[in-house]
Amino acid sequence: MTRRLLMLGGTEFVGRAVVEAALTRGWDVTVFHRGRHEPPSGARSLLGDRTTADGLAALAGTTDTWDAVVDTWSAAPRPVRDAARLLAGRASRHVYVSSCSVYARPRAAGFAEDAPLVEGASAGADATDYARDKRGGELAAADAFGADRSLLVRCGLILGPYENVGRLPWWLDRIAAGGPVLAPGPRDLPLQYVDVRDLAEWTLGAVEAELAGPYNLVSAPGHSTMGALLDACVEATGSRAELRWTDPATVLGAGIEPWTQLPVWVPPDSELHASVYAGDVSRALRTGLRCRPVEETVDATWNWLRSLGGPGPRRADRPAVGLDPAVEAKVLGI
Repeated sequence: MTRRLLMLGGTEFVGRAVVEAALTRGWDVTVFHRGRHEPPSGARSLLGDRTTADGLAALAGTTDTWDAVVDTWSAAPRPVRDAARLLAGRASRHVYVSSCSVYARPRAAGFAEDAPLVEGASAGADATDYARDKRGGELAAADAFGADRSLLVRCGLILGPYENVGRLPWWLDRIAAGGPVLAPGPRDLPLQYVDVRDLAEWTLGAVEAELAGPYNLVSAPGHSTMGALLDACVEATGSRAELRWTDPATVLGAGIEPWTQLPVWVPPDSELHASVYAGDVSRALRTGLRCRPVEETVDATWNWLRSLGGPGPRRADRPAVGLDPAVEAKVLGI
C-alpha cells in the first residue's frame, strides 16, 4: 500500500528533506506551500499562505486524505492550530516538528521528554518567542488530533544540506576562505545534533510505526566534537586553513557571543552547553534513530553549497550568524 503524505511547507531545509525521503520510499506526497520555491520533483503542489484569511482554501477545497501530515511551522501557533483542525478528519496522524527549546530553562544535563516545559504557551496565540511559539504548536497539534495521533518531534541542533539558518554553511565558507581561523576550544567539546536526512528518515519510520507523543530527536551526546566538525570542514573544502584553537575564556573575554557569532560553539561546563548538548535521546534511539558520521554531514552540506553557485539561503526570522573578520583578527593577534 502506498502511503500518502501531506507536507505543510516542504520546499526548504527540514520540510524538503522529509519530502525527498518520502519520495524515495515511494510515498505519494503533496506539498502545501506559498510558491516561493519549487518543491522536489515528484511531489504534487497546493498553493496557499497560512498567514492570510483564506490561506487554507486550497486544502479546504480538496477531498484528499492522507496517512500523515507533517508541519514544521515555527512562528505564531495559530496557523498550526487552524491547519490541524481542518485536517483532523482527513489525516491519520499529525507530526509537528518542534524543538527542545520548549523545555524550561535552566535545563539540567540529561533532560528527557518529561522535563518541565515553558509556561505561557497557547495554541491560538500570536507570535511571542521561539520557545513558546513551538510549545503552542505542540498544543495545537495535540488538541486537534489527540495524544494518540500526534507526534511531537523535539529537535536539537539540525545540520545538513539545505540549511537555511547558516551555522554549518558559515563555518564551511569561512574555512574555505583559508588563512588562520579562530577555532573555539576545547577541541574535544562534545556536540549533539541531528543530520536533517536522519531526522527525516526517523520521522517517516515513526509514522509507519504509528508512534505518538514527544521525542527528543538529536544524536547521543558526544556523537561528534567541535574538533571533528571543523577538521571535517577543512577536509571537505580542501582548504589550507589553519585552525587556531583558542581557550574559551579568551573567546568570551573578547565579547564574542557563543552560538551566533561562533555558530554551533557554546562554552563547556555552562548551562547553555547542558541545554543544547546534553539531552537524553534514549527514547528516539530505541525507536530507530540512526545518526551518520559528521564527515558525511559536512561533505553533503559543502556539495550542496557549491551546487548553488553563490551564498546559501538565510531565514529572515533568525538572527544572522558569523564572526566579524576584524574581531577574529584581533583575537588571533594578526
